[in-house]
Amino acid sequence: MYILNLRTTSKYDRGNKIPKDYRVNNRIIAREVLVVTEEGEKLGVMSVREAVDLADERGLDLVEVAPNSQPPVCRVLDYGKFRYQQSKKEKELKKSQHTQALGEIRMRPKIGQHDFDFKSRTVRKLINNGDKVKVSVVFRGRESTHPELAIDLLRKMSENVEDIAGMDTPPQIEGRGISMVLAPVKTKKNKAEKGTETNGKVQAEDPQGNSEEN
Repeated sequence: MYILNLRTTSKYDRGNKIPKDYRVNNRIIAREVLVVTEEGEKLGVMSVREAVDLADERGLDLVEVAPNSQPPVCRVLDYGKFRYQQSKKEKELKKSQHTQALGEIRMRPKIGQHDFDFKSRTVRKLINNGDKVKVSVVFRGRESTHPELAIDLLRKMSENVEDIAGMDTPPQIEGRGISMVLAPVKTKKNKAEKGTETNGKVQAEDPQGNSEEN
């Protein structure tokens, strides 16, 4: 008479929740599976009970890695180590991914040098964070009759950060103002400066061109 192996948890999953994406040991519902070692050696097709026993004898776990195959493929491996490696890969992948945001800085045509320098630093922080930045010069009243002032300001801003940013969208009229979009340029200097930036919040901008530090 065959004695059913009631081992349903691994040395890893006792007291830990098994992730839903993998079936382990007696959680595997297929009758027969193709068993493969961690090194890729095929041990053949066998019943789940036999495969679990085989893994248990080696002090390892039976993990279903290809449930849609015919028959399903299971690997004999250390499940705790396997999950750790998978988790590490996922974290590294997320770390390498960056959702590029679009920040916006607004200025007035007659902005003072001090305020311009402040906004230039804010643009630099956003660019170093990997984001694009929309820089706008907003007109009031008859200021719109002097678009060359806005163009000069935008050119000056672009030159101030040209070591880390390039023109993504050239200056163009937009509503009651003129705007351009700057985008990060990947350089060694850019990466070095990003590493020295603090994680504090970037200063908030209001539509009138005033700013306050958070």
